[in-house]
Amino acid sequence: MIVLHFTAMASTAESLARLCDPQAEVSCHYLIAPEGDVLPLVPEELRAWHAGGGAWGSTTDVNSRSIGIELQNDGRSPFGFAQMQALVALLADIRHRWAIPAERIIGHSDMAPLRKADPGARFDWRGLALAGQSVWPDPAPEPAADFRAAARAFGYPDLEEATLLAAFRLRFRPWATGPLEATDRALIADLAARFPVDAGRRWA
Repeated sequence: MIVLHFTAMASTAESLARLCDPQAEVSCHYLIAPEGDVLPLVPEELRAWHAGGGAWGSTTDVNSRSIGIELQNDGRSPFGFAQMQALVALLADIRHRWAIPAERIIGHSDMAPLRKADPGARFDWRGLALAGQSVWPDPAPEPAADFRAAARAFGYPDLEEATLLAAFRLRFRPWATGPLEATDRALIADLAARFPVDAGRRWA
């Protein structure tokens, strides 16, 4: 899979220094600057330390099963056109080499919602999906009766409903607030039905 992050640091130089510092014990395969420059840091076939604790479907050691991409961003600002175009091109290239399906491109907040919020509410997941490098839900005719079960079928970790709802909304409905709604149930039902993470894990 591919895991997307933001650096939450002030500059590309600062992020690069940290990602290359052995004492920091953090690394990634690529860093993309706001100007669109793609900086390769760890060979794709090697393990990088970008994901940490968490899970996606049955995968609990995400670092060993993923390529990590850091986007230079302070965590509050929108992601610019050049940076997103560079990401789209990089994702297409990586997916071609490793045969990674679009649904296996996730955010750090998807696999570790108790710890992480990146790439954040300002990241354009829908635009990425329109470019063919991610997935986006359409409301299912029959909303999920069990939101938590459907979220887990899509890939989210085994956590409480409120935590999963927050992670789901951060990616797919960042403007939504309040308790679980019919729209949330309809969207997660579609994701679970079309993109079950572990070879058709049943949720209904």
